[in-house]
Amino acid sequence: MSSAIATIPQAASASPSAVKERASSVVIEKYPNYKIIVLNDDFNTFEHVIKTLTTYIPGMTRDRADELAQQIHFEGQAIVWIGPLEQAELYHSQLIRAGLTMAPLEKA
Repeated sequence: MSSAIATIPQAASASPSAVKERASSVVIEKYPNYKIIVLNDDFNTFEHVIKTLTTYIPGMTRDRADELAQQIHFEGQAIVWIGPLEQAELYHSQLIRAGLTMAPLEKA
């Protein structure tokens, strides 16, 4: 049994979908989203975390970055972004290069 996969553009969703054709039925499945999690550490300052988040995470405001920095400090970690794998990999690597302590990417 062969299966064909085609990508369908999704304007209303951050996560693309795939169509799998099997025999006579069509099943639409969403690609999974991934979480970017920043971990607390003893060397990054609040200001550095805020600046890094606002620089590399699209749409991140200073106020939201401040809330996340507080959460990282007091709870040990915070989810700073959720979305498709390719974008998650990019943002994750940029945050690592900027010096933040990161958890591995994980499915949302």
